[in-house]
Amino acid sequence: MERRTPLVALSLGYFMVMLDVTVVTVAVPAVRSSLHASAAAVQWSVDGYSAVFAGLLLAGGALGDRRGHRGVFLAGLALFTAASAGCGLARTAAELVALRLVQGAGAALLVPASLALLTAAYPDRAGRARALGIWAGVAGTAFASGPVVGGFLVAGLNWRTVFWLNVPIAACACALTLRFVPAPPPRRDAGPPDRAGQVLGVAGLTALAGGFNEAASAGWTSARTLLVLPAGSCALAAFVAVERRREASGAAPLLAPSWFRRPGFAATAAIGVLLNIGMYGLLYLATLYFQEERGRGAFATGLMLLPMAGMATVVSPLSGRLTARFGPSAPMTGALLLGAAGSLGWLAAGPRTPYPAVLFALTALGVAVPLTVPAATAAIIEAAPPGTAGVATAVFNVARQSGNAIGIAVFGTLAASDLVTGLHYAACLAAAGFLLAALLSRRL
Repeated sequence: MERRTPLVALSLGYFMVMLDVTVVTVAVPAVRSSLHASAAAVQWSVDGYSAVFAGLLLAGGALGDRRGHRGVFLAGLALFTAASAGCGLARTAAELVALRLVQGAGAALLVPASLALLTAAYPDRAGRARALGIWAGVAGTAFASGPVVGGFLVAGLNWRTVFWLNVPIAACACALTLRFVPAPPPRRDAGPPDRAGQVLGVAGLTALAGGFNEAASAGWTSARTLLVLPAGSCALAAFVAVERRREASGAAPLLAPSWFRRPGFAATAAIGVLLNIGMYGLLYLATLYFQEERGRGAFATGLMLLPMAGMATVVSPLSGRLTARFGPSAPMTGALLLGAAGSLGWLAAGPRTPYPAVLFALTALGVAVPLTVPAATAAIIEAAPPGTAGVATAVFNVARQSGNAIGIAVFGTLAASDLVTGLHYAACLAAAGFLLAALLSRRL
């Protein structure tokens, strides 16, 4: 039992982070009515969380490598929980948006730290692969259950309970972590902190994520989109220049550019982007399809999407066992080919298509992604230098978060004038992305 307790503690933290990606979406109408919030404010209460989460992941991973992952995990847990309680007490839309941004910061601290602690708690390759499978399964369960849990809480109690739910979960995670999770020593060769890289990395990633969120809601030609996306691109270009200069001078960079020349590292990061462009771009359009094209309510839509979003509970642990036995490449390739087939299954969707006709598309994508993620996480940890699991897993999660934002923005644009036609175009693009990712997985 003690062998499994670190996995339980670390999975609970990630459960909260992933639950809050989706649980809030069904509470949006109630939040808007209760706080008299504008549409833009409500949108940022959802998207701002993801933007800050993506922007701070690299800095959070580096902080864990430098200061010790258990302390950073507990700090992130405390910050996330305090912000959750604050969201439950928010009196204005501005307070809610600000506290959701703080939640995103807490999530960026605890997610890479939880993965690094998992790596330290299960050092052998097979045990680590199985643990990653279970960890990802818990996260997938949280993501899938968010709309259902949120709908139940909002309908039975009120929208504030969506945030208060995190408090007892965090208390359990904190107690188990303090009692059962070992604290691996921080890196001793880290050198002076890369402050310029941290500032530029946070600014660039947050701006890009926020810019793509803005493009999805306000359009690619809105003033804020045209301002924020180029600013984020310039900040990231400066970040790359600073990191190259630091590495060439012998100083420790936040993210060494030479890592992307290591076998499998760049390929796995690219797979993370392509995977989430396809999965979450199509999940976004599938939600619109069932609600706007088919007239289903939020709760019914959540139930209809369960085959797409809820298979991780069963499939992720299977991925961990397959990765432990065969290595990451073979499970990823098979899963990504299945994802391509599932994406093309959305070509059957039409204004009056019966639900069973799109069930293959929902289920195939629901299986493909949780089969890929644990294997890819194991692959990027193995590809990175020893002692850098925090930054390595942060890179993969940044890639996935970037894919989320790009997929929703691009696929949402395709479906802006005609939802069904746009869904068909998006399905073809997603299939192409999955096929490219499958080719990349053969290089691992």
